[in-house]
Amino acid sequence: MVTPLPLYHIFPLATALLALSLGCENRLVPNPREAGSVLAELKRRPFQMLVGVNTLFNSLVNTPELISVDFGATRLVIGAGASIQDAIAKRWLAAGAPPVTEAYGLTETSPSATFNPPGRSGSIGIPVPSTDVRLVDESGHDVPLGVAGELLIKGPQLFSGYWNQEDETRKAFLDGDWFRTGDIVVMDELGFMTMVDRKKDMILVSGFNVYPNEIEAVVAMMPDVLEAACIGVPDDRSGEAPHLFIVPCNMALTTEQVEAHCRSHLAAYKVPRHITFVDALPKSTVGKILRRDLRSRLVGEQSNA
Repeated sequence: MVTPLPLYHIFPLATALLALSLGCENRLVPNPREAGSVLAELKRRPFQMLVGVNTLFNSLVNTPELISVDFGATRLVIGAGASIQDAIAKRWLAAGAPPVTEAYGLTETSPSATFNPPGRSGSIGIPVPSTDVRLVDESGHDVPLGVAGELLIKGPQLFSGYWNQEDETRKAFLDGDWFRTGDIVVMDELGFMTMVDRKKDMILVSGFNVYPNEIEAVVAMMPDVLEAACIGVPDDRSGEAPHLFIVPCNMALTTEQVEAHCRSHLAAYKVPRHITFVDALPKSTVGKILRRDLRSRLVGEQSNA
């Protein structure tokens, strides 16, 4: 198993321990942000399993050497930590790699909560054994199939509470034992769930809910875009407006081109009102894009203006 993620994060730690308990050798990549280091380990000799996050797969598909990796023995590639964007999943397959199997969990669920059949992405899957889920609205009432709601989880892997934070623990549970994940998802008739976005990241535009994930996924389809992140910012006309940050891989890309692309794939109120090109996006040590840091950066820039 190749683990290009730090072991102090619950996803790679739990996966690595599970693999070791089954007799698997774990090959740790100390610096997953360096695509060359990851590729060197993948090419060193065949492997049966790989774990990663969306930004890692994105960096690999943008490296021409990926096609030289021998995936002949690889049986499972797990993507978690954030939704695997469809554009990246398709480019990963086109490079000759096995399909990414998407999973979902949190530190509070140790981490596994839902999983897909091997090779399936585009959803966060179905609950793992002995785990129950509910989708609820703002009032805590269950929503019907096909309607977005906050994901609640109950199962043996669930934590008992936040250390020395009784108030936060109380807020995190509904009806005493249902953990509120803060994630908005939709469930289909087969029980498969699709991630919409984090509840706290939702942008309210003139009374309409706009989720950054949708905008980011559309922008990721553009070949001249390396990475993108979207946040909500105050707006005098609509209350809030989407502000899109882009790391281009073609410096000739213009805001007009991005806006035109968005208008052809999104409803008008979802089109970013502001577009900013940046050299890099803030990320956690695991590789998750930190939208909160983008908000803080904007606040700091406005304070210094």
